Amino acid sequence: MMGRILEGLRKTREALSERLGGLFGRATEADGEALEALEEALLLADVGLETIHRLLDRLPQEARKNGATLRTALASRMTALWPPPPPPEGPPPSPWVQLFVGVNGVGKTTTVGKLAAQRTARGQRGIVAAGDTFRAAAADQLEIWARRAGAEVVRQKEGADPAAVAFDAVEAARARGLDFVLVDTAGRLHVKHNLMEELAKIHRVCGRACPGAPHQVTLVLDATTGQNGLQQARLFTSKVGVTDLVLTKLDGTAKGGIALSVAAEFGLPIRYVGVGEKVEDLVPFDPAEYVSGLLGG
Repeated sequence: MMGRILEGLRKTREALSERLGGLFGRATEADGEALEALEEALLLADVGLETIHRLLDRLPQEARKNGATLRTALASRMTALWPPPPPPEGPPPSPWVQLFVGVNGVGKTTTVGKLAAQRTARGQRGIVAAGDTFRAAAADQLEIWARRAGAEVVRQKEGADPAAVAFDAVEAARARGLDFVLVDTAGRLHVKHNLMEELAKIHRVCGRACPGAPHQVTLVLDATTGQNGLQQARLFTSKVGVTDLVLTKLDGTAKGGIALSVAAEFGLPIRYVGVGEKVEDLVPFDPAEYVSGLLGG
């Protein structure tokens, strides 16, 4: 998968290169004007101001101390924002229940379909739950993805209780000894209290159907939304305990720096990034490749 994130960040990298010019070609010395140029470039790439200050604070001094270039020192700080991978654990719970949340239009349904296809390609059997009961097209879309993936789908009529859909899917997976349940949900504005409460209900109902579920709550963020993604992450995390992220549409923006701000504030791992429309275009996130994709070199 190496190289897909690099290519997905091409627009962001080109925009940064235009603004930074030969800054990274200099020695470790960096005057105030150079650091201001770097701060401005990172802001325009949608890295938050607090994160920028954290990245740039005494950066030239650190670079000189370690005999590193400014780029190398900055890349090291960026990479360190993400938590290290967790140690290997025992066999995962069966079924593994994963809940997908996010605002409208970020690509949740497509992400669920792609991950179902990737899991079945590894020999797993599972169910996708069409928890977006507000849009008939969402359930239809998910059913198409499930059919292609060889996964089962649980859906109800339009307007049905999405918590009931999730409950039925988890119960069915337990009864049949399946490996996974991926629960799609309707897109909802994070500022709408009643819709966020409904999401909390889906979360609770999954736990009633299978103790410990959901085992993973994945927030899907659109890379093109910029700093608004931080507020989404804050509110979804407070309501349903987000465990990780999927960052979609990374290839469609010149502002791919939002991932740095999310990492700095929440310390949540990004599991996958979307760099295209195909199943194989949802690729595992690699912090080192991401940083290389931003800064070049």
